[in-house]
Formats: sequence, structure tokens, C-alpha cells
Amino acid sequence: MHDIRWIRENPQEFDAGLAKRGQEPVAETILSLDQELRACKTALQDDQARRNEASKAIGGVKAKGGDANELIAEVSSLKARIQETEERERTLAEQLDGIMAGLPNIPADDVPLGADEDDNVEIRRFGEKPEFGFEPKEHFDIGETLGLMDFETAAKLSGSRFVVLSGALARLERALGLFMLDTHTTEFGYTEISPPVLVRDDAAYGTANLPKFAEDLFRTDNGFWLIPTAEMPLTNIVRESIVDPETLPRRYTAMTHCFRSEAGAAGKDTRGMIRQHQFIKVEMVSVTAQEQSNEEHERMTSCAEEILKRLGLHYRVVTLCAGDMGAAARKTYDIEVWLPGQGRFREISSCSNCGDFQARRMRARYRPEGEKGTKFVHTLNGSGLAVGRTLIAVLENYQQADGSVVIPDVLRPYMGGMEKIDAAG
Repeated sequence: MHDIRWIRENPQEFDAGLAKRGQEPVAETILSLDQELRACKTALQDDQARRNEASKAIGGVKAKGGDANELIAEVSSLKARIQETEERERTLAEQLDGIMAGLPNIPADDVPLGADEDDNVEIRRFGEKPEFGFEPKEHFDIGETLGLMDFETAAKLSGSRFVVLSGALARLERALGLFMLDTHTTEFGYTEISPPVLVRDDAAYGTANLPKFAEDLFRTDNGFWLIPTAEMPLTNIVRESIVDPETLPRRYTAMTHCFRSEAGAAGKDTRGMIRQHQFIKVEMVSVTAQEQSNEEHERMTSCAEEILKRLGLHYRVVTLCAGDMGAAARKTYDIEVWLPGQGRFREISSCSNCGDFQARRMRARYRPEGEKGTKFVHTLNGSGLAVGRTLIAVLENYQQADGSVVIPDVLRPYMGGMEKIDAAG
């Protein structure tokens, strides 16, 4: 959500920021509604004050035996006008809130211009592409050959975009998640949270998933939303609260199942585990004071990178252009891991600084030391990492000519000392 006072003072800058995302100018419409709404509020206050004054005067006139009919008629007229003004006020507020709630965040000044992923800017790489003495396979061929990745059975159970993992691959998925959680909590200062995966409208609204992106979510018959990422419950921990500034930054992490409808993904990544309706992800969320968020963004990204470094996976970091960022973000780094089977980099983590955009929707504030007023916190989120996609990367990068998969050293303690996955392992 945006600060209406800032828009009043900077309408051209506001429209220019939205234009970077390909949005049409909207400041004039917003300010017109805002002006009419404020005028409506003023008129309402004036009429209510006059009604109260006239109502009191009626008693005084009657007490003196005078004729109060004129005052009575005035009060009746004011009552009707107040009711009409209140209805108009509600209508204007709904219109203004509807427009504001559907707008994306304004990109930071250093975000590159561009329309889509082709305009993202690479800023660094780690490691080298692995060399194979054979044609590397994609993860689904590896998993199915091992007999441990079953899409056919998943389709019988749930339809497309689901998978059944078994044996050593199910354990490897669990091992990856535990390794990530242990690293983030014991070394990087994150507090592990076990949050609900069903949330109410307010929580989905707070992270800007509602109202604009409802089609991307799954909803239960009794009104809950299945979370598309643990960002949603973790960020909302501070909703409608004034946070003690001494506790900032707050850092949360969680491993949860996530659910996405993949609306608009028809024909994209239909084979394999890249794009599924249900998947596991380790999420990182930070809540900071306003002056801390840029530094925290760099820190969070480095935490996600460290997981890939310890797994020995080749990756690159890119800054997303304005047209490719999520709606709530003001700046985003994507980490893309190399997949030999596909012969290209694929996103495995997205780390975003949302500034105060989500905090305004959540009414999440803090009171800086020595100041009377409150400020909105800044919120950040990032994958640390997407467990399923990390599993894919391990399978493709550690595959062997005989179809087996070597287990990275850091995961072996979580795999009971297992060094390699063979067929039906």
C-alpha cells in the first residue's frame, strides 16, 4: 500500500515509478477521489456539528415556550443529508482503497529498467559448470530411472503437477530442508517458526497476495487460503502491532509445504518438478527499521547463496528489472542455479526488499527511540531455498554415467552416511 500523503506531494514521481512497471498513470484519479473524499469528510463533520447544535437548541426553545418547528425541520433535513454524505463517503473510500490495493510497489532508484526476464542484470556468479563425459539427463529422467520419482501415481492421486518421491529421494528432500534450516538457525541468526499453512483474508491481503492475485492461490470452502509461501504467515506475525525497536531486525525462517495454482502456466514446465501445485520451501523473512532494510537485503541474499556454495552448485545472481519484479517488491535479487540437464540457469531463490509496502497494509509499526510518533517497519523475504528445485539441482549436477547420484558431503550426515543413491535406493 502507498502513502497517500506522499502521492499528494509527488504525483509525477509516483506515476513515473509505476510507469517503470508498465502501469498507466493513476495519480490524477487517486488525487481526485482523495480530494472529493476529504471534502466529503469535512462536510460531514460540519453537518454533524450543526445537527448537534440545533438539537440542543430545540430543548431550549421549548423550555421557553417558543416554536421549535423550524429547528426540528432543520435537524430532520440535516439527518437525511448526513446519511447521504455517509453513503457517499463509503463509496468514495471503497473506490480509492480498491485502486490503491491493486497497485504494485514503486521500484527502488537502482532497479534496472526493463519489461521481463530478458532485461534482468547479472551481477555475479559462483563456481563452474560441471563437466560430464556423457549427455547429462534432466531430473525427471534421473528420478524415474532410479525408480524413486513417480509422476504417474501422483496423477492418479491428485492430477498433473504433483509427484510422489520414495526411498532415498524422499529422504534427500527432507535432508535438504533440514540442512537449510539448521544452517539458517545456528549460523545466520534466524528463528525457526512452525506457522499455519492456512490463513485468513487479512494475512493474504497484508503480503499483497490479495486482492489482485487471488487466482494464483488455492482457497478452502470455508474461506481459508493455502499459503503460496511461508512469507505470508511469517510476515504477518507483526501485523497490527507496534514492534519494540530493540528487537529489530527480527529474522524468521520456516520450512513448509506451499501451494500455488500456477494460473497462466499452461504449457510451462509440464514435465518434472520445476513448477508444481504443492512443494516444500524454506523461507526467510526479516522485519527491520527503515534504515536497516537495504543492508539486510544484501545479508539475506548472501545467506541463500551460502546454501548453494556448501552444496557445491554453480549459480548466478541477477537483479530483476522493474517489469519482472513481484508486485510487493521494491528491489529483488534472483539466484539462479545451473541445471546441466536443461543446459540453463533456473531460479532457485528470490530475495526481495518490500520497504514499507506490506507494513502499511498490515499496520506494522515501531517507535524509534526518542521519537513520539511511529514509523512503518520494512519487510523482506527470500527463499532459503526452494527445496524441490534444490533437489532437482543436486540430481542433475551430481548424476553419474551409471544413473546413480552422488550425495553432496554436507548432506551425508542427514542421509545416515549414505554417499550415493542407486536404483531403488
